[in-house]
Amino acid sequence: MIERVVTSGTFSLDGGTWEVDNNVWLVGDENEVIVIDAAHDADAIAAAVGDRRTRAIVCTHAHDDHVGAAPELSRRLGAPVLLHPEEHVLWELAHPGTPPPDGQLADGDVLRVAGTALQVLHTPGHSPGSCCLHAPDLRAVFSGDTLFQGGPGATGRSYSDYDTILGSIRGRLLTLAPETEVRTGHGDSTTVGAEGERLT
Repeated sequence: MIERVVTSGTFSLDGGTWEVDNNVWLVGDENEVIVIDAAHDADAIAAAVGDRRTRAIVCTHAHDDHVGAAPELSRRLGAPVLLHPEEHVLWELAHPGTPPPDGQLADGDVLRVAGTALQVLHTPGHSPGSCCLHAPDLRAVFSGDTLFQGGPGATGRSYSDYDTILGSIRGRLLTLAPETEVRTGHGDSTTVGAEGERLT
């Protein structure tokens, strides 16, 4: 089961601040979930989780609009925060003086919830430690800000690189089955096949 919660707030980096709407994804069943990207509003996310066990709060990357609610949500739900170690510099910008997340994501890791496996794909470019989560049984990949409907995520700010993100998309995401649904960090979902046609 995949659920989406849309939260609203701001994204700040390099001296600029922008209003954004974020997709928060819950993957699981009626008993347990994994939260993907604790964006902006711990109350809204906790309400969507309800009384289910939260196995982990997984951060696709550490831009403040994706991790802003992570520490509070972790305390409220008693769940560990997981993040790729190359994102710690951005975590520190989002949460100065806050301890680093409880656990590290690494390429090839497999997270399990409600009988579903989610494989961690390290997809740098939007940021150094950006990761996507591939759930073959659900025919879905949770792409964070690596891939959107219409193309790659933004690379015009610190710690990002266009050639790197394009390599990540072509090497790690476009190799998935074309019907795989791309559940993005912002906006509407798309498919691997549709984005492959745009990028090849």
